[in-house]
Amino acid sequence: MKFVQLYSRGGNYLVVTDNIAWLRAAENGQTTVGIVGSSPLVVDGNIDEIAETVIAG
Repeated sequence: MKFVQLYSRGGNYLVVTDNIAWLRAAENGQTTVGIVGSSPLVVDGNIDEIAETVIAG
């Protein structure tokens, strides 16, 4: 099981990479991360930066 750290304005997250279902661009340079079986997270960074972080995770 691989974890990736995602940064948010409200706090940071450690997310299991296998549980990430989708990414969507959000407002103000943020990205919404869809999590299997949970509510989406809004994290700092554009969609390309987050995708790169998850793939490198």
